[in-house]
Formats: sequence, structure tokens, C-alpha cells
Amino acid sequence: MNPAQGQFVLLAPLTGPVVALADVPDPVFAEGMFGDGIGIDPLDGRLVAPCDGVVAHLARTGHALTIRTTQGAEVLLHIGIDTVALNGEGFTPKVAEGASVRAGDVLIEFDQDFIARMAPSLVSVVAIANSDAFEVVDRARPGAAKAGVSALVVLRARGAGESASASAASAVTQAQTESHTEASASAGEARRTVTLAHAGGLHARPAARVREAVRGLDARVEVHFGARKAPIESVVGLLALGAGEGATVELVATGRDAAKAVEAAANELLREAHGEVEETRARDTSPAPRELPHEAASALPANTLAGVCASPGVALGKLVRWDNVEVEPVEQAAGTPAAESRLLDKALAAVDAELDTTVRAASQRGAVGEAGIFAVHRVLLEDPTLLDAARDLISLGKSAGFAWRAAIRAQIAVLADVKDSLLAERAADLRDIEKRVLRALGGSSAASRALPDEAVLAADEFTPSDLSSLDRSRVSALVMAGGGATSHAAIIARQTGIPALVAVGSALHAIAEGTQVVVDASAGRLEYAPGEQEIERARRERDRLDELRETNRRMSGEAAATRDGRAIEVAANIATLDDAKIAVENGAHAVGLLRTELLFIHRPAAPTVDEHRQSYQAITDALAGRTAIIRTLDVGADKEVDYLTLPPEPNPALGLRGIRLAQVRPDLLDDQLRGLLAVQPVGAVRILLPMVTDAGELVRLRARIDELAREQGRTDRIEVGVMIEVPSAALLADQLARHADFLSIGTNDLTQYTLAMDRCRPDLAAQADGLHPAVLRLIGIAVQGAEKHGKWVGVCGALAGDPLAVPLLVGLGVTELSVDPVSVPAIKARVRSLDYPLCRQRAQDALALESAQAVRAMSREAWPLD
Repeated sequence: MNPAQGQFVLLAPLTGPVVALADVPDPVFAEGMFGDGIGIDPLDGRLVAPCDGVVAHLARTGHALTIRTTQGAEVLLHIGIDTVALNGEGFTPKVAEGASVRAGDVLIEFDQDFIARMAPSLVSVVAIANSDAFEVVDRARPGAAKAGVSALVVLRARGAGESASASAASAVTQAQTESHTEASASAGEARRTVTLAHAGGLHARPAARVREAVRGLDARVEVHFGARKAPIESVVGLLALGAGEGATVELVATGRDAAKAVEAAANELLREAHGEVEETRARDTSPAPRELPHEAASALPANTLAGVCASPGVALGKLVRWDNVEVEPVEQAAGTPAAESRLLDKALAAVDAELDTTVRAASQRGAVGEAGIFAVHRVLLEDPTLLDAARDLISLGKSAGFAWRAAIRAQIAVLADVKDSLLAERAADLRDIEKRVLRALGGSSAASRALPDEAVLAADEFTPSDLSSLDRSRVSALVMAGGGATSHAAIIARQTGIPALVAVGSALHAIAEGTQVVVDASAGRLEYAPGEQEIERARRERDRLDELRETNRRMSGEAAATRDGRAIEVAANIATLDDAKIAVENGAHAVGLLRTELLFIHRPAAPTVDEHRQSYQAITDALAGRTAIIRTLDVGADKEVDYLTLPPEPNPALGLRGIRLAQVRPDLLDDQLRGLLAVQPVGAVRILLPMVTDAGELVRLRARIDELAREQGRTDRIEVGVMIEVPSAALLADQLARHADFLSIGTNDLTQYTLAMDRCRPDLAAQADGLHPAVLRLIGIAVQGAEKHGKWVGVCGALAGDPLAVPLLVGLGVTELSVDPVSVPAIKARVRSLDYPLCRQRAQDALALESAQAVRAMSREAWPLD
């Protein structure tokens, strides 16, 4: 290897055969989740420094460490596979965290024979943990490597020229020196006061992220709130502070990187939590849970209980208790403390692998909120507050199971005293991982019990793993004595469409198992032992809705046109391959919006060109000849991608969103466009550009798309459309339509920007209505602008699936409605019931009304709902 200027070499830290990263026998490493790198199968028991640098992190168990090079690269050195389960046995670190090392210095000595017997593999990994900032430009070919001698990989800073890289490296070294001098002068302490901007305060997701923000820095950071304080590496400790939204906390850091750590943590805490899918957006955009007034509750019939709606709907069935069999681990250990620690580590590793699989599966099917919930559970598994407490008990002769349960319950007791309902509800997450680990240690649970048909499950509170393990096809509703509408179980219930009631109270426990119940979650009521008349009424309503859905489904393959022949294309909004299949089954004419964000999130680095192509090709193939409109990446606001490391913004909805992201990361858009242009057959996809504000942006991007097409040898012209999401785009639609092939109106954002109301704010949700006359006028202007150039206009926002909005959108001239796949049959049926002349007249009438409520009343009168 001959590194060019601005590049630097990492030497082999071990002696042995080189192994390609893809061949490392651990999918977490092989798939690059810890960054790009390479493997070595060691032939001796000495790990040496591959370069000059500082030991940024040394694993408690001594099996791994991270070196920060003088250029700023974070180099992870990991000995063997799953060696954390050895709990340090067989490893002898020769350096301390924070130590400066030179290339060739011995870092760790290890018992090669012992580890080979106890671990799945001795293959060790060298990974660049901050691969977003540094790239591998060359690496050793298969063959033997000698520790401290053989060149293993060549690195360079991303996005920098050769001379710039050299300058940057020098600047980093100088900055580190200056930082060290400054820290020494101030006794290595830094403080900063921060007012929390996260909705819900310092709950699980921001607590986990702020911990990650300071990982690798040479500093110890604490968060102080009132008389309480907690180390930043403990998510559980941070939750126990009880710091809610708007609370003021103090960050206190000591160490060489104290100032950097405080700044990084403060930036994370100041960032608004638009990305907290499971704890803000999911609850805010769901139908508002409501509790019956006390006077109404007191007047309820004797066989009716009041609760809070967590997931709307009406259901009936037999009550089934979901009170898991309590796992009672033995108190005293059967083996030595070392043996019990290994048992705990193996159980934790098993649960972590199980959760990783759950996160991946949830992400692939588009359940972003569910994926986020279980990702936080993975963070809790390695929380030092829990682990240290459990290991202390194990050292006193307690069993692994007893120690783990005691550590969890001690923290649950702390959270129970927190004066914040959202933070206190996180105790359910701790109970969840308590049960998972105890099961992995050999305990049993009722989670796998067989259920009868139409089971209404009752429990004091459900955990996410309860819901992930049950047979949902047999569950008609969930009812909880405790819990809250913002709990993770409630969120998953809403995502899966299961009616759910929470906070019913202890009276729920008095209802005998097997009792017939009717759950009207939307009204916040549970009726037990109802009379035949009530049961029959609920059954008739359920059957009527089921029959209507089935009738619409049978006709879903037919075209959608008004009674007088006005054709309307009903397409589907999708995000995954499974969504595409459901769209076809439900009769969608096409895909009107393929959201590509899921391809970018829950991964350590951006997808490659080929990953883009494969993903879009699979979806296109599943559509069986139907076209797909694919929207380029739209992150920011309520969709964050951690590896982009964008600067914090006081209002992300007005920041680097959509195509604006190309200003700072043009490589992301180019790779996505190359993947899109490679999809076959030609004409199968159209490109949709989000957050366009004027024609100049469109012209520049159109030129770039054509340039990339020529690079691939493509001679045909791919269709390109723009999203109408901001008022400027609607007002300039005639200019945009001169260059675009079609327009697609995103009514969610258009409403938010037109009315200056955050659509994720629950107290504004009712007012942020897309049927506001101002929004309808902008839609009308956009359609008129497109018609000047013979271009068609679709709507892909939530308004397209609103039965009261459909007639008005048709009347304004919209010719495509793109909705959720399961809504396609009903929207098609709605279109077939309309007369276009009446739609045109009523749409013009609506533009003259004064409020969204008035528009809805007029539409309901003209076109009553089923």
C-alpha cells in the first residue's frame, strides 16, 4: 500500500491471516454495523496499537478498545466473537482508558487457547467506528499479516481533498493540543445549563441519544436536576431524574474533553424531538385519547367501567387475563460469582440478539415506532446502573436471575416516584427487559399461551414484548387497569389497529376470566356481562363495517370513475415491499408515493447505489406492471437519520429537509438517483422531488438527473414530478409545471405551512385541518397552474384518504388520489358515488367558506358518510 497525500495507514494489530469483513462470522460486524473495516484470525495472544493515538474507550471486560488516531478516526479493535460473555476472563489489558499509545505498543494480552474454547470464534475485527467521517480507500488482500509491521488499511477523511485532508489532520492535532492545554488550565471541568426542548423531557430516546453524543470523549459527564444527579452513560439514571419538558438541567463534565462533551450533550438536549416516533408523533397524530368526565363516569351503569382511549375502535369477546406467571428466581447462586456473571452476560447477549431481530423486522415492515421502542430496550440492556447493581449482588452470592430482577425493581421503584407520567411509564420498559432476561436465564412465562377466538386481553399493564409475542389474529381488544395512552404498548396497539383501553382501574381485576365484554375504546368504556341486546348491537355494527369493507374489496379491481365518467386514479402510498403487495391486492392503480426514508434509517451508514436499485427493483417487480412514483429522501423534521450528523435546528420543519439536504450531502441524492435510473423496465418508475420551493431548484435537479442518466447510457427521458408542500410551490405551480411532468400535493405539510400550525402538536391537531379554505384555495391554484401546461395533479397527503375531502378534491380538478393501501377499496367506492358537476360546484362553494369546520359540515350534508 502506498498512501497518497492526506491518507494514513493502520498497521495490523494482530498476527494472522487477513479476513474480509463480509466473512467475519458475526452479522453485526459483517454487515458493517460498527463501521467499515477488516478481520484477522489471530495466531498469538497479543493485540498491539495499529497507529499512534489515544485509548478513547476500554471495554470493562477487556476484550475490546477504541483508539482515536491523531487524525480523528475512531478505530475499534475487537478480539474474537461474542467474547463479552467471558466477562473479562482470559484478557489482560496493558493500557488504561485515556492513555496515549504509539504504533506497536502492546494493548491487550489474551489467552488464545482459552478464548478459542469458550468463544464462537477467535476472528477479530478492526472497524472504523466513525465511518461517516473516514473512509477505507485500500485494505490488505487475503494473506498473512504481522502485528505492528504489515499495512492493514489506508484511511482518509471523507469529503476532503488530499491537501485538505493533510491540513485537517494537522488542525485536529493542533485542536487536540489546544483543548488539552485549555482543559488543564481550568482543572478539566466544564458546566452548562440547558432547558429541555424534547417533548416529554428527558425520556428514553433522548436519554439514549445524549449518552451516544459523548461516547468516545475523554470526559465524565453528569446531569444535575434539582437535588438529583446521574451519570450520562446511565439511561436509567437519567430517567430517574424526572426532568420533563421545559425543565432546566445542568451538565457538569470533568476530564480532558470536558468542554467538547458538554457542548455535544447540550446540542442533543436542545434538539427538538420531532423524531421521537413512539413517544410524540405516534401519540399526537393518533385520535386523541379521552377520558370520561368524572360526573359521566359516576353515572355509568353498574356493569360499565370508564377508561382512557389508547387505540380507538369497538370490539367484543371473552375476557382473558394476561397476567404473566411470575418468574421467581432462586436467591442463592448454585455456582461461583464468575459463573453467575457469565450466565447473566449470555442471557443479555441472547436478549440483545432477539431485540436486534425484532428491530430489523419492524423496520422492514414500516413499523418505525415499534422499531424505535425495541431499539431503546437494547440500550437499557447495557445500562451501567443496572449492570453494576446486578454484579454487586452476584458478588455477594446471589443468583444471576435474582440479582437482575432486584436491580430492575430498584430502578422501577425510583421511577415510580417521578412526578411525570410519561417518564414514570418507562417503568414498563424495565419490566419488559426484566421478563426477557429472566426467560433467557431459564424462567417461564405465560406469553406463549393459547388464546381463544375474539379474546379481550386484560392486564394491569402490557409490555411491548407481550404484544410482539401474542397471536394478534385472535385478539379483539386490550384493556389495562393501569398504563397510559403514551405507553409503548398503547402505541403498538394503535399501529396494529387493536382497540385498547388504559387506566380502567383496579375494578378491572374484579371481572372474572371468561366474562363476555364489549369494548368501546373510542368512547372510553368497557361493558362487562352485557345483555343480549347490547351484544347484538355491537355485533351488527361490526358485521356491517366488515361487510362494507368486503364489498369494496371485491370491487377494488374495477376502475374508479364518477357516475358521469370522470376518471380518477386511486393509487397507494407505500414504504416497503410488503406494502406494495398489499396495494396490488387492494386494487391500487399504481403507487402514488413510495417513501424511501426507511432505506436510510436504523443503519450506521447510507445505502449504496446497488442497495437502492435492489430495493426499488423488488418493489417494481411486485407491482406487476403498475408504475411507481418514488420520492427522493426527505429527512429532517419528524424523520431523523443519526449518521447524517446534521447540526441541531431550532425548527427542523423549516430547515434542511427534502432536496435542501442535497446542499450539504449531494452524494446521498446522487446515489439514490443512480439507483432509481437503473430500475427496469424503462418507464416503471417516476421520480418525485420533495420540498421544492421554486422553478430554479427543479431546473437544476432536472439537469442533474439527465446528466446521471447519460452516464448510465440511458437515452429515454424519465418523468420527474415535484411535491407541492409549501405555499410558494402552490402559488408558482404554473412555473413549476413548465418543467415538471406532474405535480403531487402533500397536504400534511401544505396545511402545516399554510396555517402556521405544527401538525404534531396535539393541542393544534383539530385546527390544523387540510379542509381549511386557505389550503383548498392553494390546491385549486396548483391545479390551474398545471392545467396551463397540460400536466396532471395528484394528492398524496392524508386528505386524499378523507371521505369528506375526496369529493372536493375531485371538484378542484385533482385526477389522482394516493392513499394507504388498505384504504384503496373504500376511496374507489367513494369516487364511484360522485357526480363531477356537483363536485365542481360544491368545491367552489367551499372556497368561500370561513373555516374547515364549515367545509366539513357542507361536505357531510352533500355526501353523507356510510
